[in-house]
Amino acid sequence: MSESPRLNIAIVGAGPGGYAAAFLAADLGMNVTLIDPEANPGGVCLYRGCIPSKALLHVAKLIEESHQAKNWGIEFSEPKIDLARLRSWKESVVKKLTGGLGQLSKQRHVQYVQGRAAFENPTTLRVSKSGGGEESLSFDRIILATGSRPAIIPALKLDSPRMMDSTGGLNLEDIPGSLLVVGGGYIGLELGSVYAALGTRVTVVEMLPGLLPGADRDLVVPLHKRLERNFEAILLNTTVASVKDEGNAIRATFEGPEVKERERIFDRVLVSVGRKPNSEIPGLENTQVRVGPRGFIQVNKQLQTDDPSIYAIGDVVGEPMLAHKASHEGRVAVEAIAGHKVAFEPNAIPAVVFTDPEVAWCGLTETQAEKENREVKVAKFPWGASGRAITLDRPEGITKLLIDPDTERVLGVGIVGAGAGELIAEGVLAIEMSALASDVALSIHPHPTLSETVMESAEVFFGTSTHVYRPKRG
Repeated sequence: MSESPRLNIAIVGAGPGGYAAAFLAADLGMNVTLIDPEANPGGVCLYRGCIPSKALLHVAKLIEESHQAKNWGIEFSEPKIDLARLRSWKESVVKKLTGGLGQLSKQRHVQYVQGRAAFENPTTLRVSKSGGGEESLSFDRIILATGSRPAIIPALKLDSPRMMDSTGGLNLEDIPGSLLVVGGGYIGLELGSVYAALGTRVTVVEMLPGLLPGADRDLVVPLHKRLERNFEAILLNTTVASVKDEGNAIRATFEGPEVKERERIFDRVLVSVGRKPNSEIPGLENTQVRVGPRGFIQVNKQLQTDDPSIYAIGDVVGEPMLAHKASHEGRVAVEAIAGHKVAFEPNAIPAVVFTDPEVAWCGLTETQAEKENREVKVAKFPWGASGRAITLDRPEGITKLLIDPDTERVLGVGIVGAGAGELIAEGVLAIEMSALASDVALSIHPHPTLSETVMESAEVFFGTSTHVYRPKRG
């Protein structure tokens, strides 16, 4: 009996979604071609996003701790910043990881093509190679993983080297004396934190009443308080009406009910107002793929588009625009192509803001529950009662659980505090496994750790937390 022919599959875009899909497809025995403009897999996340920003945030945290050490009786001299070496270290991290992915591609016999792809028809791509030349390649299935790019506000579109998006901000060309960050979302706050630690006077402008609009307000409060100490100013309910290059600086004009100073001068401006899907793929009109009004490619739960031979994953198919979401979608798409019974329908996709303190959440948020008029019980454990948080001199944190009042299932978890991004995975597991508050409370956590705050927040729900006294009613 002859073997069935191996599927030929192409993945367009080699970010965390694309390379995860390519590697799984190869592991499942498919012939895989991975197409991307960069020399190695990695995408925006590794080259110009998650990885370089976290490397710089680590440095920022180290600088902050050196200042905080005075509280503990230890004094360091003021840090001397060698910007060229810092930039070189950041780039070495990127090179190490992307180079490693290049090696994994070879080990898995993935054909990696450095170039850009355009559709000739639903199963044929015309690939323009970075080194020159074009060729047409045909496939059984194609996965689009083209990602996203920084959004642009037309009023702030200014051709000036002093204007930066997130990519420019990560380049660290200099340490400006002053920086205006337009947008109080995670990208703006993370990069603003880096520059503030390096010595820049940072002003953040957010058009809404609070920072991190997607997060619960009680999680944002401890972060806001710390950033007020580190930033020169946080301007809420404020918009930047215009920017003007004056040669040696940028003049910004502000509008809003709370604006006290209508115009200010900055050395640089960082615009971080979200991201836009890269769905304008050349030749897409030669397929049946449908793009929605917000620019996202429409897919079903198997990540299949309206064209049966084409799948799409990651930022290009919708929010949340997160690397780990893209990776899981990539794996689901490949398994669907392989004929497995799968669907992408997670109960909890974690979100992490890598500021200091970190903010993380998953599942149902309190804000969402209020909007949906959904009854939940909220149990919070203050880190001021955590032995480990006190030893770290970081008592400002909070761990909260959202619990169904009838079934006592854990529906959502929110954490603000040092290392929240690591802790939130326990919340994801609890939600995905339909854990009850009692399951979390009865799971023995090591002492003294920050992870205990998850267990004790469940105990708070039952009124039996060891380290939080709640007097009995009546």
